[in-house]
Amino acid sequence: MFWSGWGDPAKAAELPPPVRRLLADLLGVRMPETPAATLDEVRPPASTLPPAALKALSAAVGEEHLRVDDETRIRHTRGKSTPDLLRMRAGDASDAPDAVVLPGSHDEVAEVLRVCAEHRVAVVPFGGGTSVVGGLVAARDGFAGVVALDVARLDRLVSVDAESMVAEFEPGVRAPEAERLLAEHGFTLGHFPQSFEYATLGGFAAARSSGQASAGYGRFDDMVVGLTVATPQGMLDLGRAPKSAAGPDLRQVILGSEGAFGVITSLRLRVHPVPEVRAYEGWRFASFPAGVAALRRLAQEGAAPTVLRLSDETETMVGLARPEELGTLASEPGCLVIAGYEGTPGDVAYRRERAAATLAETGGVPLGPEPGEKWAHGRYSAPYLRDSLLAAGATVETLETACFWSGLPRLYEAVREALTASLGSPLIMCHVSHVYATGASLYFTVVTAQSDDPVAQWESAKGTVNDAIGQAGGTVSHHHGVGRDHRGAYALEIGELGVAVLRGVKERLDPDGILNPGILIS
Repeated sequence: MFWSGWGDPAKAAELPPPVRRLLADLLGVRMPETPAATLDEVRPPASTLPPAALKALSAAVGEEHLRVDDETRIRHTRGKSTPDLLRMRAGDASDAPDAVVLPGSHDEVAEVLRVCAEHRVAVVPFGGGTSVVGGLVAARDGFAGVVALDVARLDRLVSVDAESMVAEFEPGVRAPEAERLLAEHGFTLGHFPQSFEYATLGGFAAARSSGQASAGYGRFDDMVVGLTVATPQGMLDLGRAPKSAAGPDLRQVILGSEGAFGVITSLRLRVHPVPEVRAYEGWRFASFPAGVAALRRLAQEGAAPTVLRLSDETETMVGLARPEELGTLASEPGCLVIAGYEGTPGDVAYRRERAAATLAETGGVPLGPEPGEKWAHGRYSAPYLRDSLLAAGATVETLETACFWSGLPRLYEAVREALTASLGSPLIMCHVSHVYATGASLYFTVVTAQSDDPVAQWESAKGTVNDAIGQAGGTVSHHHGVGRDHRGAYALEIGELGVAVLRGVKERLDPDGILNPGILIS
């Protein structure tokens, strides 16, 4: 991952002149006066780790797997939210960990946690570094230092149970490698979020990730049938059957916990046969409400597409569903639906026929395979576009939420109104990204001109939006997680007693509070 941007920096191409002119005319965007800092110009603060702690960590993982050099520390600083990137582009590495440890086994993870508890050192579990909610910035107050626990060496496919269709992985396996390893056995996870190219399986579980094909394959937390977790108080080994009535499911305590309760060292995941056929297509609806009604019918009638997305009028017009074509304004009004089908030839044909009938009955106009294929080709491109927009002087960020179908129109308008009230006249785009029988998620992208303090500009807007989401009956996050950015809103969402329950879990598993302090709950 690029240290101050997303992925491969070569893919963040400079915006073409027509797009820059459009941003200037529409939003007043101007090129920043100060160029972004280079890696050589950034200096993290001096490490505060006690020598005894460094010596013990070195003994735990081996000297070669304890890193204290500036570059490694910088590359483990924060995640990839817009405020994270703005700070890094300004050369601010003040949140850099004091050291990076790379354990190679469950026992080494456990020993790192023991050492850190003994020396009052905070631990930030680190996978792909793709958090966009401030989930990788630990609170330092009361600690002797902070280490990033990078799971990159925990990168094996442990086993495949073809009969049960279950595969066991270590947490540091990145998603593309997981797909490659599973394909050798004829399987796929079917989990393809926008972070797919860089995120790890452990990160998917820790953040309750949801992939672009969730309508067909389900969310990542639906795929987890078992977990092994290292905590400062010992090991949790969870999930011995596909379903159980033996009390509350403790897997759900770890899923979504963002490293605050323990470090996942093994995952047992449900897998699927590699699809024989993949087919993507586009449909147009006259309005966003009409498209939402069609998606609700598809979700509730069954046999839905594997991928199902609906862009609102603005996102369709701008072409954000195809980031590489940004600025090529849509020639026809309306809203774009992307429908994708994966599976056996017979299954795909059956679901495609049923979905087409429903889409046509609800007012959809078929656009053929081209829009769907273009979306599939550029499905991981949007984060690179954000880098290009930041470099051009625009603040661009995403936020997401979800609610029941009956509340979706109110939630959609509430978020738009909050963004407009906070940012003046921003460009606001939205799409329905994940659907269920009972409701759906909304994924917003907002673009505005950078103020003199773009970090404060966005943080103020995000606080206003979090309040609006809560008042409109939505959840503060459908798949990005809580981190720091949503912590206060999450506390309101689950109530004082809910927070007390989570604090009780934290105190039992992590009595010294070393695991990602300040994340999830205060």
